[in-house]
Amino acid sequence: MAATELLRRWIGHLRTLLRGVVGGAVATTAVSPAHAATLPEDRAEALYHSYDGGGVKATGPALLVRKSLADKVSLSAQYYVDAVSNASIDVVTTASPFKETRKAYDFGIDALVRDSIVSASVSRSKEPDYIAEAASLDVSHEVFGGMTTVSLGFTRAADQVGMKGVQGWIDKATHWQYRAGVTQILSPKWLVSLNAEAISDAGFLGSPYRAARVFGAAVPERNPRTRSSRAIKLRTVYDTGALLPRSSVRFEYRPYWDNWDIKARTLEFGGSQYVGESFLVDASLRLYSQTKALFYSDNASIETVYISRNRQLSTFKSTALSARVTWTPPKWWPRADLKFIGSYERKAFRFSDFTDLRTGSNYKYNADVLQLTATATF
Repeated sequence: MAATELLRRWIGHLRTLLRGVVGGAVATTAVSPAHAATLPEDRAEALYHSYDGGGVKATGPALLVRKSLADKVSLSAQYYVDAVSNASIDVVTTASPFKETRKAYDFGIDALVRDSIVSASVSRSKEPDYIAEAASLDVSHEVFGGMTTVSLGFTRAADQVGMKGVQGWIDKATHWQYRAGVTQILSPKWLVSLNAEAISDAGFLGSPYRAARVFGAAVPERNPRTRSSRAIKLRTVYDTGALLPRSSVRFEYRPYWDNWDIKARTLEFGGSQYVGESFLVDASLRLYSQTKALFYSDNASIETVYISRNRQLSTFKSTALSARVTWTPPKWWPRADLKFIGSYERKAFRFSDFTDLRTGSNYKYNADVLQLTATATF
């Protein structure tokens, strides 16, 4: 099974990166002039990623190829691998460290229909004890001369959950995600977007390897078999060229809540600055905090129908500081533009009601994320 749910979320960010959001925040101008909807550029990308934190290490390559047909359809294929070595706090206190490899494939198609782009994709990832499959459909439409973009999307996913040492699959889970958003150009220097998503999960939503504690004794984790969550994200980007040439700043705020009684808030501040003609530097600070789930307990005094000691359902805060440098070398081939991107992120996690059984104190750890990307558009 995947090392942690947090690692899965990070892998999801890699998917977004490989779909073409490699350029990062806009630096020269906050927005682009009004234009008709266009397909993504033809591109080829290669990425190496590394995660190391909390006893979990994951490394591997990721590849993307995108090609348009007749300027009306764009096809894409992605492949990425994670070699995971897991000795996280959940594992070392209840099981034995292990190593596994996760492989994932993603195929997509984007079609241009007047001022709309219709996107569909399918993905599949496989581990020795976990298979995840998903299908997505998204539509974005430009109105008011390209000043406003409205988007709608849907994803249906299904997982098969296994356990090492047990033949066959022990359970399954299904996921539905609905999303909607609007992006508005307020001025040539100011852009604002608002996105909302609703997620519904059903089935096995825990880990067959994780144990809870009741009066100090280990008992199997028992999570509800349904979960509904909501999130809203407000993002704004502003061109600060009047103060500092070829620069921009951005701000993001994301509240989250679900029927497990978890409430979370994410704040992110960032900025971009061109250095010379070839380098773009991005930096950001992200602050996250959440409350615990209704059935979470570090050491319960009574056994209830649902009980979990999953630290990601506890009360905790995290801080992430990241930097990214994009280098665009001189053009050596008229039909291609090259970019080389290096990014590093340092994360710190501090838990308020999850105890490290080895020390008796509240658990905390740091994580390092490294990404190296080479991309060519043509």
